This record gives sequence, C-alpha cells and structure tokens, in this order.
Amino acid sequence: MQIPIKRVYETPAKADGKRILVDRLWPRGLSKEDAAVDLWLKDVAPSNELRKWFGHDPAKWSEFQKRYLAELQHDHDSLSQLKELAHQSKVTLLYGAKDEEHNQAVVLQKLLERKR
Repeated sequence: MQIPIKRVYETPAKADGKRILVDRLWPRGLSKEDAAVDLWLKDVAPSNELRKWFGHDPAKWSEFQKRYLAELQHDHDSLSQLKELAHQSKVTLLYGAKDEEHNQAVVLQKLLERKR
C-alpha cells in the first residue's frame, strides 16, 4: 500500500485518512482548524540544524537524505509511532515546504513503504 504525502496547505480530503504533520515548525499562516492535522509528529522531522543546513537546496538533496536517515536511526520512538500508525490505518504525511520533491515527507514515505 502506498503512503500519500501532501502539502499541509492543500485542502483536506476524507480520503487522506489520518493526517500527520511531519514538520518541526508549524506552517506559517495556517490555523490548526484549516490544517485539519490529526497528529503533529515534530520529533520525526529533521533536526533544526539539518533543516537549516539543507534549506531545500536540491543540490544538497542526496546528502540531506543520508543525514536525515541517520537522525531517524537515533529517534526510535517517533519513527516507531509513525510506523505503527501507518500499519494500523490509512495515513497521509503532511509537510509545509513548497518543493514537493525535496522534503522530509518524501524520505519518510520511501522509508515507510520500504518497511511494508
């Protein structure tokens, strides 16, 4: 089964299932009501240091993925919670970045789908 990812700014849909925000920071200009986030797992997001270093620069994408996966190895609780939720029911991973191809939700999606 595929795990969808979606910008948190897009309109929520019933087909999203459980909507999980995987950003460390709350998305700018978006109320909690409009976001319709069921769960905010900020601890599964990249560290502030990694997030700032990456800056959504596509030239750093390959290295970002390696560093982010290494960080996830050290935070078993958040990743385990996300894996369990994805196993139990339909989930959609939400992110705030404008770049739809180079963000942490893409990395998490690949990781979770590989584990299934």
